[in-house]
Amino acid sequence: MDRISAFIPAAGLGERLRPITDHIPKPLLPVLGRPMIEIVLERVSALSPQTVAINMHHCWEQIQAFAESSVYSKVIQLYHEDPILGTGGALKNAYASLKNSAFIVHNADILSDIDLPALIRKHEASRNIATLAVQDNSKFNNVWIDREGIMHHVGSMLPGGNHGLCKIAFTGIAVYSPAFLDFLPEGPSSVVDSWLRAVAAGNTIGTMDFSGSEWTDIGTPDAYARAVFDALKKQGKTIYAHASVDCGKAELQGTVVIEQGTSVNDNAFIRNSVLLPGSHASSDSRIDHGIIGQGFSVDISPEDIFGTVSLTSSLLKTCGHFDDRIDATCIGTGGSDRTYYRIRCRETTYVLMACREDDKDYERHLALSRFFQKHEVPVPRMLGIDEGEKQAIFEDLGDLSLYAWLACRRTHVQKEALYRKILDIMVMLHTSVTAYSSECPTLLSRLFDQEHLLWESGYFMERFVRGLRSAAPSEQDLLNEEFKRLAVVVDAFDKVILHRDFQSQNIMIVHGDEPRIIDFQGARMGPPAYDVASLLWDPYHCIETSIRDILLTYYISRMNEASTAFDADAFRATLLPCRLQRHMQALGAYGFLSLQRGKEYFLMHVPQALDYLKQETEQAREDYPALYRLVAGFS
Repeated sequence: MDRISAFIPAAGLGERLRPITDHIPKPLLPVLGRPMIEIVLERVSALSPQTVAINMHHCWEQIQAFAESSVYSKVIQLYHEDPILGTGGALKNAYASLKNSAFIVHNADILSDIDLPALIRKHEASRNIATLAVQDNSKFNNVWIDREGIMHHVGSMLPGGNHGLCKIAFTGIAVYSPAFLDFLPEGPSSVVDSWLRAVAAGNTIGTMDFSGSEWTDIGTPDAYARAVFDALKKQGKTIYAHASVDCGKAELQGTVVIEQGTSVNDNAFIRNSVLLPGSHASSDSRIDHGIIGQGFSVDISPEDIFGTVSLTSSLLKTCGHFDDRIDATCIGTGGSDRTYYRIRCRETTYVLMACREDDKDYERHLALSRFFQKHEVPVPRMLGIDEGEKQAIFEDLGDLSLYAWLACRRTHVQKEALYRKILDIMVMLHTSVTAYSSECPTLLSRLFDQEHLLWESGYFMERFVRGLRSAAPSEQDLLNEEFKRLAVVVDAFDKVILHRDFQSQNIMIVHGDEPRIIDFQGARMGPPAYDVASLLWDPYHCIETSIRDILLTYYISRMNEASTAFDADAFRATLLPCRLQRHMQALGAYGFLSLQRGKEYFLMHVPQALDYLKQETEQAREDYPALYRLVAGFS
């Protein structure tokens, strides 16, 4: 790739985003703690540009302060415009920075994963004076191109008929040859007019189609909120709260983003909203579907932000909805293959679970729901089923998982109190409910036996070691022997009803501090230490060692109270083998979900799970030396 420069337009008024942009210029609107322009700067800086020119006009002092404090400040060249010069005049004004090489222009209000190096290569390989990144987007299509992708006209209509041309959308990203600058007049101008002048003079403006790439134009409050919530969803989260913000005593529901410089008082209710710097959620206030800033509030449309699908289900009558169809919102961010929909019937919301025809755990889920409800395990109440369609309807527990609850800063006292309640449920499963396990053949039909344990270690090898890390272990025979030995050890432990995935994303928090358990269709009979390892050594949230020790002691004391057969010393001896099993299974799952299912946000949990496994293999290196050597080799 030849030398290149970059230009980031950042002078616009952001009129469609008012009143937000009356206070914060559009390029500085934060996306999970990072200004949009910083995200764009990171992308263009990966191209090693000679310089990055940025123009500024509206709230220029804020743009300048950002640029001067940015890690990219050494390559940034600022151009202050007064008056504002438009999309063409801005480039002409930055002539000194752009005249010596091809340059890429990337609007500051665009979030995308468009392949910028590929766009530059396409331009360099052509004789184009400009090469535009385009994609098919019916809302924005107005660039008329021929079959070779050459631009002929811009506008919603083409004078004299289309002549075999088709419309496509310009993404706000383009590469220009320096000769294009000659078609820009002095003073304010539009870059589109200069495109047309260049074409009229016999030059070619080409395009590269990036249809299918992610692309968001942050032009309206709904578009901004949607982009922020999508960014959060890509991380597998529903709540973002800047570390400086104390939101521990507020009630958060749905998707919530709380940026730096925000204050949240006790008992504030916040749902499906973005709180911008300078905003304040007062005590007992209610913020619902809005963007809140210092002195302003903008409503956002739930239908436009979250989208709805039209569903037909025989279960709708169960919740009091008597029409054939209903609009529903898809919910959930975990690793499940199932689809969960939130539906509203009258004044109440419910969750509809829709399973694929080949879902082998559908019947298990129903049987376990009935069994757990009968024995007062706090799981969602099942209200109706349609076995033919493999659907079921449940009470709605909201969106606040333990994982999301922990996104807000919590005191040790708050954490310990909630985890104690969760451990009380675990103890119930492991003791009083286990006493009735004979009532549920579904549970007894699956054991945490040697066969399943060897499947877990095989899953770890296939999906994590050979899959995610592309490693080819040289001691496979020794590893197989150690996996068999570990399976024999764990299989020999006493068995109770085991949730099997008792981690923070499968625990919902309702009414402020009441835990409920979900995603239990994998429950089986197995060693209780596996559930304890899942919760207290959870890769999704690493509990402080001091709190973990207190909680482990609490679990043991509660088990002693609930069961005369419980042996605390014997239980402690089961912890390390079960932790080894659990974290091999977790790493295998992260490899599978990220590579095979495309859920890349699971990769962020690999370092913590691997760190746990390294600690455990270090402690068990005398018993499992080949496993220790394998894991120690991963960074």
